[in-house]
Amino acid sequence: MHPLAHKLLEHIRRLELLQAGDRAGIAVSGGSDSVALLRLLLEIRSEIGLVLSVVHFNHKLRGPESDEDEAFVDQLAREHQLELHSTNADVKAEAGAEGSSLEATARELRYQFFTDLVAPDEQGHSRLNKVATGHTLDDQAETVLMRVVRGTGMRGLAGIYPVFELEQDDEPVGQVVRPLLEIRHQDLQRYLRDLGQLWREDSSNLSPQFTRNRVRHLLLPLLEREFNPAAAESLSELAELARGEEDYWQGEISGWMGTAIHWAEPKWAARGQQGLVQLRPMDSTLQHRLNQRGPLVMNVTVDLLWLLSEPHAVQRRAIKAVGELAGFPLEFKHVEAILRFAADATNDGKKLSLPLGWKLQRDPTALTFLTPDLRTQERIPSEYEYALPLPGRAIVPEAGLVIEAVAVEAGSGDGYNPEHLLSASALPENVVVRNWRPGDRYWPAHTKASKKVKELLQQRHVSGQLRQAWPVLASDDHIFWLKGFPVAARLQPKAGERAILIREQWIEE
Repeated sequence: MHPLAHKLLEHIRRLELLQAGDRAGIAVSGGSDSVALLRLLLEIRSEIGLVLSVVHFNHKLRGPESDEDEAFVDQLAREHQLELHSTNADVKAEAGAEGSSLEATARELRYQFFTDLVAPDEQGHSRLNKVATGHTLDDQAETVLMRVVRGTGMRGLAGIYPVFELEQDDEPVGQVVRPLLEIRHQDLQRYLRDLGQLWREDSSNLSPQFTRNRVRHLLLPLLEREFNPAAAESLSELAELARGEEDYWQGEISGWMGTAIHWAEPKWAARGQQGLVQLRPMDSTLQHRLNQRGPLVMNVTVDLLWLLSEPHAVQRRAIKAVGELAGFPLEFKHVEAILRFAADATNDGKKLSLPLGWKLQRDPTALTFLTPDLRTQERIPSEYEYALPLPGRAIVPEAGLVIEAVAVEAGSGDGYNPEHLLSASALPENVVVRNWRPGDRYWPAHTKASKKVKELLQQRHVSGQLRQAWPVLASDDHIFWLKGFPVAARLQPKAGERAILIREQWIEE
């Protein structure tokens, strides 16, 4: 057995990634990592007792080159007498139709194919129960590094998990496992050369169009060359530590539910089932809104005395968990604003507006997150638009924000980031705050061209109803400010020029 195969076998056994009787499909693109995974698992399958097959998804992104990859994988499966599960999709066309990035669309379609392979049919039978992918230690390091640069918390630092649950209709149906996360890409290529095994080179892996490629070919090598030769290994170890931390906190959060954090259906949402008595007949509009997909229709009460007695790390986790479970994810600054509101006893009886129509009420002993009253509000916020004087302010209840335009002097030494300032002379007279709309485009500083707002938000992992309500400043169809992104270089003021600073704060009632 090759030393690398022995190392992989020990890793798989230690993490219990694959077990006797598993019907594992090996996702093979034709590249060196996935081909090496195939050859390594062939070496150790009898040691574990695996039933192996090959899985291939043709993204149709590189024309004949993509089809040649598919033919190569087909031949590889034949050589080793393995069943091949393959399909294809026009990822570029799908991405264009959805207004999504190629990377995001490709992953979504690929993982849907994996789900189809492990999902049981009407008789309860499935072709596979696991899919193994060739993610390496290098992929792990790149992922952590990208998230650090963009901004992330402990969960983001956890990087790529060794096991990912595949779900259908919110029920787990199988797993994706990543057995190579402790092995370097260069070691896998050395292994293939030892075997005399050929592989395919994906020309798109060299394109600077993709963020990961720039991190792979520019940033990570720079860190290894100039700062730490073991930077990739250090980033991988950081991810493992973060995963351990996340596992611990998830257990803690589960313990808080039902003890310090309580969930209750609002009285107006009672459906008259299981002995509940409706206070009044439920009209069709309310029934429709209750049946829509979206945030939970539940009020959440947090024991305030418990919360304020806990360390700040526990407070942050508790508030963030409420937002995630209820369906309105909160950014770091939002969590901090809630904790400041909770800590101030003068806020008793007051309410704080949150994203997606939620409100937070402080009482002497409790914080209560109030779900939107669907008798008068949409469950999924509708479009909004408010005039914004320059200077001046606009209240945006749909986003739970006050957007304020403040007149400042560029380069005055007041510490304003020039990327957050707009040249006053470049702005039109009639400015509105509104949610972004399908087809809207924006050109942030340090990018080569404008992009669809939907794609920019996807890159920042802004999703669901939070993304739908994301604010922009616009005049007619021209967008010149997008929350969370730098101002376009051509709209930034020169030193000494009159400028407008856009500030955001949460609504207090």
